[in-house]
Amino acid sequence: MSIATRTARARKTRSPQWPIPTGLILLSMIPVLAGGARMSELASGAVETAQNARFLDSPIPVIVHIVGVSIFSLLGAFQFVPSLRRHRTGWHRRAGRLLIPAGVAAALSGMWMAAFYPHPAGDGELLVVLRLIFGLAMLTSIGLAVRAIGRRNFVVHGDWMTRAYAIALGAGTQALVLIPESIVFKPTDELPRALCMGAGWVINLMVAEYVIHRRAQQSRQSNQSLGVVTP
Repeated sequence: MSIATRTARARKTRSPQWPIPTGLILLSMIPVLAGGARMSELASGAVETAQNARFLDSPIPVIVHIVGVSIFSLLGAFQFVPSLRRHRTGWHRRAGRLLIPAGVAAALSGMWMAAFYPHPAGDGELLVVLRLIFGLAMLTSIGLAVRAIGRRNFVVHGDWMTRAYAIALGAGTQALVLIPESIVFKPTDELPRALCMGAGWVINLMVAEYVIHRRAQQSRQSNQSLGVVTP
């Protein structure tokens, strides 16, 4: 083994494995806990209010959405652990077989709720459009990731799954962005709420693009250190 190869492998070994996945899990816990509270509300036969009437009248879409998002966000966080992705490919593939249908279910159910559930106060037409756009973007990203893995293009597969994951994790970022919005504006102000919700998705996608760019840059640097010429 050459010195360059040993150096590159040692660098990967020394790299911290868990800070990013841990952060993703913590961010995921915001929608997961909120979803758990909603599931408990549905199971306990809660009193109908203006905020929960649509869920009580048609619970299946929200249950599918909560389960799909919870699996996709929590299990997906472990896909960002380098050692699991590189050295335990069997685990990575098995997790992926669960993540794909969970992500599709989350996206489709989210779009269904946006289109057919009655809108509560504060959720205007702009927010409905944004939910449909980002739901479709998540669904498209998963589809392109599946096509890429079918072509054995692992890099492109990882890029598109990263984008899909960023969209799925939007609820966590939105909860943080909406805190100052709720202080400044009224709950019924539709435009500020829609813009802040959209900002949550955009922020996540910007981070995803940075991660993708950084990953490609590190791959090129690693190849150069090993004497591999890349286009």
